[in-house]
Amino acid sequence: MEKVETSFNDMQTVKRNFFAMRNGVIADTLRRGGSPFRIIFGLNLPQISEIAAKWAPDTALAERLWANQTTRESMLLAPMIVDRQKFTIDDARRWVAAIPAHEVADVMCLKLLRHTDYAAQLAAELAGAETAISRYTAVRLMFNLVQQNPRAALEFADRMLESETDSVCRTVARQLREECEFLLEEES
Repeated sequence: MEKVETSFNDMQTVKRNFFAMRNGVIADTLRRGGSPFRIIFGLNLPQISEIAAKWAPDTALAERLWANQTTRESMLLAPMIVDRQKFTIDDARRWVAAIPAHEVADVMCLKLLRHTDYAAQLAAELAGAETAISRYTAVRLMFNLVQQNPRAALEFADRMLESETDSVCRTVARQLREECEFLLEEES
């Protein structure tokens, strides 16, 4: 019998990794919890990070994963493998506008946006956005920057608490305020 050589493109390789690590219990829990994704493999963040570690920064693949908005793990992996040096503030605005869930915003802020030179500028801009998920992203991003400038983060949190109507954003803004107060108290 002749051996058939199979080669997979990058996207197929990523999906095979997702499939190999799938967890039905987590996937079912996420579905019952209201996750907006049609396809959920149930991977946790360390598993997704493990997959990301196999890839050099690859903007083209990251863009393809980000465009795959039906699959949870694709949108969580994209911020981990995009080339940060080539990811502009316009790219960030475009990606933020497409965020479908808080979990995606959290990962994007943690793994990508906080590492950019324009992080504080983007957070300030997003704080005035029309959509609650964009404002949530602003607060989560500022949370990732709090160590750099707790006073500025405290002012940011206070502004968000004055103007924010979304309960999730308000909760995170309160948590940000508490973190700032703790850090500033330690400085004294």
